[in-house]
Amino acid sequence: MRISVIGCGYLGAVHAACMAHLGHEVVGIDVDEQKVSELSSARAPFYEPGLSELLEQVLNTGRLSFTSNVASASGSDVHFICVGTPQKKGENAADMTYVDAAVAKLLPYISEGDVVVGKSTVPVGTAARLAGLIKEIQPLAHLVWNPEFLREGHAVSDTLNPDRFVYGVEDGSEDHPAVAVLDEVYAAPLSSGTPRLVTDPPTAELVKTAANSFLATKISFINAMAEVCEAAGADVTSLADAIGMDDRIGRKFLNAGIGFGGGCLPKDIRAFMARAGELGADQALTFLREVDAINMRRRTRVIELTRALCDDSLLGKRIAVLGAAFKPESDDVRDSPALSIAAQLQLQGAIVTVTDPKALKNAAKRFPELHYEPDPVNAISKSDALLLLTEWQEYRDLDPYALSPIVAAARILDGRNVLNAEKWRAAGWTYKGLGRP
Repeated sequence: MRISVIGCGYLGAVHAACMAHLGHEVVGIDVDEQKVSELSSARAPFYEPGLSELLEQVLNTGRLSFTSNVASASGSDVHFICVGTPQKKGENAADMTYVDAAVAKLLPYISEGDVVVGKSTVPVGTAARLAGLIKEIQPLAHLVWNPEFLREGHAVSDTLNPDRFVYGVEDGSEDHPAVAVLDEVYAAPLSSGTPRLVTDPPTAELVKTAANSFLATKISFINAMAEVCEAAGADVTSLADAIGMDDRIGRKFLNAGIGFGGGCLPKDIRAFMARAGELGADQALTFLREVDAINMRRRTRVIELTRALCDDSLLGKRIAVLGAAFKPESDDVRDSPALSIAAQLQLQGAIVTVTDPKALKNAAKRFPELHYEPDPVNAISKSDALLLLTEWQEYRDLDPYALSPIVAAARILDGRNVLNAEKWRAAGWTYKGLGRP
């Protein structure tokens, strides 16, 4: 099929490349000329495993192109809206500027029978509003809401082999003409057994925010349990193993640590609360305020534990921070708890060096006052304390025996509870986990 993808940031670039890989003729459209140039040269403007290789492969087929000219959307059968919905400055609500602008620019190029597909995470009710705008210009076009469920670090595989598809169509019916169109777009994964659900647009819009809110709640729950475990002398990792054996709960996302970050979970739960308030249903989501508060409190807790690890004083202490990205296999530092902690430590008098395999360039833009070192051994050298805050595999594999001679003091705070505490202690390190005795 002929497909246009409006917005070639993280979501759009991955989606465009994957749709071309599935055999469609795809044009990616973005207002950022530099981004268009990089993508056209098979260079991803962000780190995502496998994306650059996929871009090169599909660009060579001639099925994928990138442009800043929205008129190139003309002639496409399906138009995907993949722009960002960041948090508004000074508010919890989502900023719909980019979605509205994308649809407004696309309107003149929508033809009879075209399907406009929203993939951005938006406040419930957005689809109905945008559908009205589209119908005014082209009554025989259709709007579908088809939320994305990408995990950074796994976005290519999540797009090509998703765990489900959700189509939000106007009448919520399998017989809606847009359903057959999207089935053709996703024919390959559907034929491999990927389940799909056809529903109404409000339900489809709620799926992503509801899912993210549930995951955030689960993470904050186990982090709250970590606080209780520290007070009681219990082990939160064993606790998580035990309650995770209950198949009603499950073990996934029950990993205590420094909390969640990134460009989705924090802003999505805040936008969800804001939209519920607009709908008069704010009481239903008051628990998310505590979910958010627990998450932010983890950062403060790490500062307290680091101070205690450094003999109750941060002033002049050399702290090596392993990790700047909000999660491994990503260069995304948006609302990164690791980077926030590093900045707070420096504000309180510590001499902080941050290292990360992929995210240092983005981190330096966010916090230019911090010192960055690409070589982890150099970052760790002569440190008074080592903080593992992003669980990259190369940090999990560090040898405590090899590191002991190069540090000023053998002290480590495992902010993700991924290290072997017995091994580090046997090597002479003072080891501190979160919620672990």
